[in-house]
Amino acid sequence: MECIYQRIRIIRYILLAFTALNYLPHMPPTQPGSFSSIPSRPNSGAGERKPPARHGTSAPRRRFPGRGGGRKSRPPRRGRTRLEHRHESRPRASSVIPPLSTDTVRVVPLGGVEEIGRNMTAVEIGNDIIILDCGFQFREDETPGIDYILPNTGYLEERRDKIRGLLISHGHLDHIGGIPYILDRIGNPTIYTRRLTGMMIKKRQEEFSHLPEIRVREVEKDEVIKLGNLTVRFFGVTHTVPDSMGIIIETPWGDVVFTGDIKLDHENGEPTEEEHQGFSVFHHRKVLALLMDSTNVWQPGWSISERTVYRTIEEIISRPSKGRLVIAMFASHLERLIRVVDFAEKYNKKIVIDGRSMRTNIEIARELGIIKYKDGTVVAVENMGEYPPEKLIILATGAQGDEFASLARIGNKTHKYIRLQPTDTVVLSSSVIPGNERAVQKLKDNLSRQGAHIITYHASDVHASGHGNREEAAWIHRQIKPKFFVPVHGYHYMLRVHADLAVEMGVASENVSIPDNGSIIEIQGGGQKIVRLPMKAPSELRVVEGHTVSQLSDVLMRDRKALGQEGFCVVVATVDRRTGKLHKSPDIISRGFVYLRDNKELMDQTRLIIRKSVESSMRNPRAMDLDAAREDLAENVARFLLQRTLKSPIVIPVIVSI
Repeated sequence: MECIYQRIRIIRYILLAFTALNYLPHMPPTQPGSFSSIPSRPNSGAGERKPPARHGTSAPRRRFPGRGGGRKSRPPRRGRTRLEHRHESRPRASSVIPPLSTDTVRVVPLGGVEEIGRNMTAVEIGNDIIILDCGFQFREDETPGIDYILPNTGYLEERRDKIRGLLISHGHLDHIGGIPYILDRIGNPTIYTRRLTGMMIKKRQEEFSHLPEIRVREVEKDEVIKLGNLTVRFFGVTHTVPDSMGIIIETPWGDVVFTGDIKLDHENGEPTEEEHQGFSVFHHRKVLALLMDSTNVWQPGWSISERTVYRTIEEIISRPSKGRLVIAMFASHLERLIRVVDFAEKYNKKIVIDGRSMRTNIEIARELGIIKYKDGTVVAVENMGEYPPEKLIILATGAQGDEFASLARIGNKTHKYIRLQPTDTVVLSSSVIPGNERAVQKLKDNLSRQGAHIITYHASDVHASGHGNREEAAWIHRQIKPKFFVPVHGYHYMLRVHADLAVEMGVASENVSIPDNGSIIEIQGGGQKIVRLPMKAPSELRVVEGHTVSQLSDVLMRDRKALGQEGFCVVVATVDRRTGKLHKSPDIISRGFVYLRDNKELMDQTRLIIRKSVESSMRNPRAMDLDAAREDLAENVARFLLQRTLKSPIVIPVIVSI
């Protein structure tokens, strides 16, 4: 019985080691103080503990080791979400930022100028701050286990009494996705945006019912409003979602113009009359500074017009066919979705909408009257068998290879209702986002194995970017003619290319400032010069992880990547406290390192190292130092495993004294 009891205790100690790693719920020991596990440490963000050695005991919070940094580690969350904010203890950089002079306009990009995503910029004039957009960014390979990356709003949190409003340019997640996680931190300011964007924000906010109710004030593209002492105007822009708008902030020295995401509607390089009319507002205005989208400025020429995409898709829909047509695209490409539904009715076909986000967006657009179709045009996926295949168009999400999206389930034959046939055609109406190449290739392989014909943007004009190319940006610069220019929305290379273009378009090189996240750019002296201050606003990454919003820990990310690449070993040594000798053969638990059953010789040799290390540290049982013994054990085992396997798993030592 004593042997069984000891085994139970050892299992409990191992579970406690995992508890310290935040894998499992806490399980209190039967006899507190009777064992030594990994050192206790505050469970918080970076800055509260020193980085341990690689073989130490810090490890990822909550996630099981081996899950990488892709977006596909698990299905998206559904239902209600309750958030917990962890407050950073590290000093904030903004504490040394000088006060704003009365003759100065301050521009602070808080996100979106070193990446694609998490777009957010603050414009400060006098006692008023206006915030432009509030998006998030999906996680990358460098942030495994993270759900979303947010702008750092530390600068705004210290000045929340000056915030007069949050202005949203359009309804894509890289511009609205951060609202539920950020708005209450900055004082829950009123949101100003157009009708469709406002509905999309409200719909998403329903998943965060515990948060204070948000205030959304709808504006129109030609409306003028007063925010504090500032006058703000709006103008319409072309993008892939309806109701996209640019923003004009009037100052005593000229306008600060923010375009949001933008391209031009054109025919063979000639902007339409609507574009000419829309930008004519700037012909008689003095523009002090332009903040403009830089995403595709590095691409020469003109982007493919959305009109061209519409014609291509209509031609595909109108073709005689014996099978179904599956069109996969982003759920946020509402303009294109609207046209597909129109074409379906024109050619007497039925639409199946398969994808939660796509269905939600279409419902919102229909409620607002942006999209109109007969009640019988859209049929439920479970009823599609009632119609001839050649009469069906399936709108699906998942063109980026997301394993939980509709198209991926169709590809791997796990969809409940849809099985592809050789007569079916699949149109991938989106480009491949960098980082998703392998997932998209796998998706295309799976679809091809079922015999379906696949059409991509490489072979046909079935997709156009929502961001204008170089010649479109040049045309916009000629219309607006700013004195100062700050490129936004893109990686640094994209901003640099855009800055060079602005100089070509007549902006003096000294009047261009290329920002980083947290840069503080000031137009000083009543519009005389532009200066980038040497100090920065807080710019450390903030992340959403489950229900928690916190500052990203470099130590945590390093250990997660180590777990995914090298795995870990838990070594458990049971020591007789009276003699300092091992009571039994050490236990070894390995995950993601080596398969124990196939490496018995290695494990036997590792047990010898464990025995030698522990008994050497315990030569004097009365004066034993368990912390030092544990550190020596981890170091010795890690060194041995590196020599034998050329791998460096995280070694977690557990010493049990009985």
